[in-house]
Amino acid sequence: MAIALRKKDEINKLRRAGAIVGQTLEFLKDQVKPGMSLKEVDSLGEEFLRKLGAEPSFKGLYGFPSAVCTSVNEVIIHGIPTDYKLKDGDILGIDIGSKIDGYFGDAAITIPVGEISLNDQKLIECAKDSLFYAIEAIKAGMRFKELSKIIEEKIKSYGFVPLRDYCGHGIGKKPHEEPNVLNYVEGKVNQGPKIKNGMVFCIEPMVAQKDPHPVVLNDNWSVVSQDGLNGSHYEHQVAIVDGKAQILTLP
Repeated sequence: MAIALRKKDEINKLRRAGAIVGQTLEFLKDQVKPGMSLKEVDSLGEEFLRKLGAEPSFKGLYGFPSAVCTSVNEVIIHGIPTDYKLKDGDILGIDIGSKIDGYFGDAAITIPVGEISLNDQKLIECAKDSLFYAIEAIKAGMRFKELSKIIEEKIKSYGFVPLRDYCGHGIGKKPHEEPNVLNYVEGKVNQGPKIKNGMVFCIEPMVAQKDPHPVVLNDNWSVVSQDGLNGSHYEHQVAIVDGKAQILTLP
């Protein structure tokens, strides 16, 4: 399946969808505090996103029950909002998708709840730094596998490992499109599709501490590492314009 090349008007529509996600994440970052339940985080996020004119694209997607993925501590991605009340020292991954005028937005952050450990601070910094480092490195003409190598090397420079079997993705008129954007290298770096102007995709480093292999919990959604240790996740949606990556999910 070919990777879509978006025209300027399409990129502007994707930028609008992305900005709504960015604004919602910024809003939630300021709202989250100890004692708040994950269902409250989800409800606040959905209400805010809808007020901005978008639909929550995760709700019902592949059967996911909520608008916001809320991933606490060892849950790296796809955490389902529950009645769990956040505690001082937790770290919370928030992943949100939007749909407006037929186009999708998608981004994620991991945030501290109150005072967190130095190691958890490092985990969050690793995911965020790996994301922005990769975005800065993107040039039209490079291969996606080169981008994957850059992400993997940055994560490993922190002493952590990228979670396997999950990845970033193309996005446009569907929430998930070609290509898959891995956070690690499989096969030869000088093979596979090249990054071109007009492509729009999500980059999302998912960071585990020791073991890269994932385990899906009994809720059939929450993903943890086999090591059972805390992890982190950051994501932005980018468009390739004039040979470089522009972030579409800024607030």
